[in-house]
Amino acid sequence: MALTPNIKTPGWLGEFQAFIMRGNVVDLAVGVIIGAAFTGIVGSLVKDIVNPIIGLLIGGIDFANIFLTLKGPSLATLDAAKAAGAVTINVGLFINAIIQFLIVALAIFWMVKMLSALQRRKEAAPAAPPAPSASEVLLTEIRDLLKPGK
Repeated sequence: MALTPNIKTPGWLGEFQAFIMRGNVVDLAVGVIIGAAFTGIVGSLVKDIVNPIIGLLIGGIDFANIFLTLKGPSLATLDAAKAAGAVTINVGLFINAIIQFLIVALAIFWMVKMLSALQRRKEAAPAAPPAPSASEVLLTEIRDLLKPGK
């Protein structure tokens, strides 16, 4: 004879499972995953393409190395200052974050604008006329039978 404990599952567990399986939650999860991947792409775009071009245009400045040393040795690069234990205000990294935010905001703006245009086009498309009802079809047949010459 096996001893089976009488374990009762909490009521909220079923509610949670129903919540997770709803379409909106799954769509949100997919959106978060795609957003994380998009953030990586935009981060690379800002760090590896945009900032070097801007830096070149304003005299070869590397934004990542624009910082203020509050405490510790004043060194040429942020990495060297951090390695030496200096306390810094990282102005260049903040500028990178602002540029990255603006690129993401611009991409979202254009995506929403495109989706709105598609929605307007869908709403503006002429809808097919509804099919005639059964009584209309019957009346049409009666009219055609009553026409002279038939």
